Amino acid sequence: MKAHVYVTLKRTVLDAQGQTVTDALRRMNYHGVTDVRQGKYFLLTLEDGQDMPTVRAEVERIATEVLVNPVIEEFSFRLES
Repeated sequence: MKAHVYVTLKRTVLDAQGQTVTDALRRMNYHGVTDVRQGKYFLLTLEDGQDMPTVRAEVERIATEVLVNPVIEEFSFRLES
């Protein structure tokens, strides 16, 4: 089983890199993009055979305790068999 974990800065935190990309896109005449937020992506490979509630809880714990700085970042994830 795979867990795709996406970590981004909270909306209240200035994303300088995302703003730089947004500005560059505007200068390059890409007018349909109004905002860019950059982040990190983690692909976790998990042991098969675990039940879904256990897997979800484990991924949330890993993200909260290891992958994310909870002061400035938030995360989401999706699971795939």
